[in-house]
Parts: sequence; structure tokens; C-alpha cells
Amino acid sequence: MFGNLSDRLSDTFKNLRSKGRLSASDIDATLRDIRRALLEADVALEVVKSFIAAIRERALGDEVSKALNPAQQVVQIVNDELTKILGRENKRIQFAKSPPTVIMLAGLQGSGKTTLAGKLAKWLKEQNQTPILVAADLQRPNAVTQLQILGEKVGVPVFAPESGNGVGDPITVAKDAIAHAKKAQFSVVIVDTAGRLGIDEEMMQQAIGIRDAVSPDEILFVVDSMLGQDAVNVAKAFKDGVGVTGVVLTKLDGDSRGGAALSVANITGAPILFSSTGEDLDSFEPFYPERMASRILDMGDVVSLIEQAQKTFDEEESKKLADKIANDEFTLQDFLEQMQQLRKMGNMKSLLGMLPGAGKMKQQLEDFDESEIARTEAIIFSMTPLERNGPKVLNGSRRMRIAKGSGTSVTEVNQLVNRFEQAAKVMKTMSKGGMPNIPGTNPVTMGGAVGGGYIGGKKSTTKKKGSKSGNPAKRAAENQGLGFSQPQESKPGSAFGLRN
Repeated sequence: MFGNLSDRLSDTFKNLRSKGRLSASDIDATLRDIRRALLEADVALEVVKSFIAAIRERALGDEVSKALNPAQQVVQIVNDELTKILGRENKRIQFAKSPPTVIMLAGLQGSGKTTLAGKLAKWLKEQNQTPILVAADLQRPNAVTQLQILGEKVGVPVFAPESGNGVGDPITVAKDAIAHAKKAQFSVVIVDTAGRLGIDEEMMQQAIGIRDAVSPDEILFVVDSMLGQDAVNVAKAFKDGVGVTGVVLTKLDGDSRGGAALSVANITGAPILFSSTGEDLDSFEPFYPERMASRILDMGDVVSLIEQAQKTFDEEESKKLADKIANDEFTLQDFLEQMQQLRKMGNMKSLLGMLPGAGKMKQQLEDFDESEIARTEAIIFSMTPLERNGPKVLNGSRRMRIAKGSGTSVTEVNQLVNRFEQAAKVMKTMSKGGMPNIPGTNPVTMGGAVGGGYIGGKKSTTKKKGSKSGNPAKRAAENQGLGFSQPQESKPGSAFGLRN
């Protein structure tokens, strides 16, 4: 979402770092670049003006002039001010003292309200709440059916007495839902309301009627992050018409300029509570302004990455794995299990994008094909327990059988085994406190074993010169793809099949 903005800001700061001292003209030039980058990202003009003014005041003060590293100090100031316009700190849902807590979702049609309702219900359920979804969008075709399908997927009941498609009174539905929730002792009620393609009086009056009928504890304004400058006008309309207590950003995985995300919290005065990416029901997380600011400045979001890992990986199992690595007992079966755990953490591109400096690997991330992970899994699944736990038994005939069973080639099987062996060496060296120096490996990503030696889904055709054996029998086997293949040459730091 913030790729272009991140690139522009990174280039600006790169110019600053080459200077030992910063003059007023240096700071002015930097601020002009930042201002231009924000406007091109579709950030609201009034937000840009206040943002630049705040940076200017601090950058021209003693905070920078007396700093040992003034360039780094300017970056820190920009990071602080970005955090402020994104909402300063993480806010949580305000639960009612007497259940149920009523959450009303409002926003334009197409902003992703209904899908967001399902994601929010799933998240609340994981927080040990008992939510119920209310189908109060009776205007959009099949909105009620969509919510019912989502409710079934996440295991949350849906209150839907009307079929919708223009039939029924949404205010009555919302009011009856509260009475039902109290009687059935649900802890949270999520009311999905109707939107329109643009702001109009009928939509706003209906939203106000629902608000007055259910007295919500939270009114969450759901905004499409790709809406651009229009998001400002929409945010103002909902703030003045219905009132907004919190904001949810959807479609943060889009390729738009992302100005809405940097404008809407400042315009509404309401905190951003959640962010959502894609249609997947797990693509939903609490919003942390300081972490988002760090991502925009390409400083990564290691804290979120660690939290994702802690949710997925079992501490006791991790200790057992560490012992196996240290004792040279790490097997393909262990590798398969770790890869499956990694996939549970979410979209691999998103995870890699949380690493500091990920902006410099933009093209590699774009080229990365997650289907290659499935291909790697298929190869290992085609092995017997003996072969998974003892790869040394993999002779030519076994590799041919595995290739046929997984729908791959013998060369691909060879590549996986070779890269796995390299990864095992890397991890063993690191477990003893050493730093590996094996070409084509990366300790962070287990030597690039994931992906099976592919670049964005395409086979690498680079071959190591002189790789043919001098032994005629071995050379004949190599020509037929039966084992003995040499590992591909790759640049240090290649990982998950990605290369520069």
C-alpha cells in the first residue's frame, strides 16, 4: 500500500545521511521532498500542512542542531510525527459494563463492511467473546446471504429475520437483534449496515435511525484505504452525520497510494482500531500507529512478526527443534513441519514485508510465488518416513519415484535436497553461536530451502560450470537427472527461491 511513499521517503533520507551537519537549507529541501511525497500519496492537504509544520519546528530546533547524528534525528522526528497523525497509540474496543457490547459498522458500499463484520466476529471469538452478527444491510443484493455464509465460516450465529434485497426495515431488525442478544446472553452484537456508492441523505438517515435504536458502544467507520482524497469527504460526512468512535482500514494490501490511511484518523479525530488486508478471514489485526509508521519508513515491524510467531509456534516444540539442530538430527520431516507452521502465520509476502529494509527487496517480493511452497511440500509428502528422516538413502530410483509422485522433476527433487542440506548446516552453525558462510544460504530463511530453487515461479537455469562428473557412470546418471546433481549457484542472501 505505501510502497511508493516508502521509496520516496527512503531516497530523501539517503541524501540526508551523506551529510555530517544539516543546514536550514538542507532541512527545507528535505521538507519539500516529504511534502511532495505525501501529496502524491493522496494525503489530505490540511494533514500535510500540519505534518510539515510540526517537523519543521522540531527539525530547526536544538533537537537536531545539537544531535551527534542529525540525519538520524530527523528520521526519528518524521517517525514520531507519522505516529501522531496515525493516532499516537493503539486503542482497543470499549466493552460495555453490562453486556452486550453493541458495535455498529458504517461506511460506503464497497468498503468491505460485510467481510469486515465476519473478520471482527472471528477475532472477538478468539478473544473469548460470544459475538452475534446482525444483517441490517437490507439494501444491497445478497448482503444478508453473504453475512450468513461468513457467519457459518467463522462459527458465529447471524440474526437475519429479513431476506433483504430491498425488503424489510433495518431499524426494526437492529432493535430486535439487541433484545435477542440480551435474552440469549451474547456478549457482543455486530450490526452490519447498508452503504451507498456515495453519501446521500437516505443512507445517512437510515444509519442515524439504527444508531438511535441500538445505542451502540462503538460506531466503527469502515474505509477503503484505496479511496484516496474522497476518503476525507466521506469521513467528514460520517463524523458529522452519525458520529464515529473508531476507524477500520480495509484493503491495505492494495496498490493505491494509501492517503486515506494517513488522513482519516486526523480528520475524524477517532482512533484507527483495526486494519484489514485481502478477503482471507485471518487478514485482520489491531492497528498500531507506531508499527505502521515504522513500516512506511521501511524500518520493518519486527514486533508484529514476533507476535505472529508466538501465536503459531509452540515453545516446547521449538526447544526440541533447537536440540535436534544442535545434534545434527534435523530432518526433512522437521523441515516440513516448520514450513507448515510458517504458513499458518499468514501470507508469506506480508511476513517478509515486515522485515527491516523489505522495501529494497520490492521486486523480489513481487516475484515470489507462494505456490512454490506447496510444490516443496508435495515433494516431501511423496517421500516415505525413512526418506524424510534420512535423506542420505535417496538414490536415483527413489528420487525418480518421488518426482513422479509429486508431479515434479528429478531436478527439482535434487534441488530441494541440496538446499535442505545447506540449510541444516547453516542452522547447526548458528546454534553453536557461529556465523555461516555458505554460498546461496540465508540463516533467517533456512538457506533458501523453501521454494525449491525457483525465482518467482520460474526455474533458474544457471548451472555451475564443470559440474559433470569425471566418472562415466555418474555422468550418464546426471544426464538422465538421476541424482548426483550439483547445487545451483546463487547469490548470498537468496531465500525462499528469491534472488537479486
